[in-house]
Amino acid sequence: MQLEIGSIYKGTVKRITNYGAFIAIQPDASSQESVTGMVHISEISNRFVQDIHEFVKEGQTVSVKVIGIQDNKISLSMKQTEQSADSQQQNTRPQQRAPKRERPNVWQPKPKPPVSELSFEDMLSQFKQNSEERICDIKRNTERKNRTRRK
Repeated sequence: MQLEIGSIYKGTVKRITNYGAFIAIQPDASSQESVTGMVHISEISNRFVQDIHEFVKEGQTVSVKVIGIQDNKISLSMKQTEQSADSQQQNTRPQQRAPKRERPNVWQPKPKPPVSELSFEDMLSQFKQNSEERICDIKRNTERKNRTRRK
């Protein structure tokens, strides 16, 4: 019986704890043997989960995605099955809105040439500029601290 990471299976909620829910999965319809994995509370839903009992009940059949297998511990996610179902629905629906136009970025930093192409003078001027900027930042921060102490 092999589970594949990234595959979605149907499972039954066997036990619920404060930190997650244990799900029994039968990977093959032909096999009678089931495997138990855990869905952590953070993988239950896209919404904030304060109480797991609001989302799942013992004996409930849920679809889960295998997100990890380590040391015979199987990590499952219900949240990622919702996301994949949503993305499939979005792919089948026609576009209703026009895509947003991207605004051009007005300010773009100058691309820096690789260090191997810089001359010594260029590297020295970069070093001076960086150190002056750092000194200005330090002075600005100390002035702010001094102002708050005087008041």
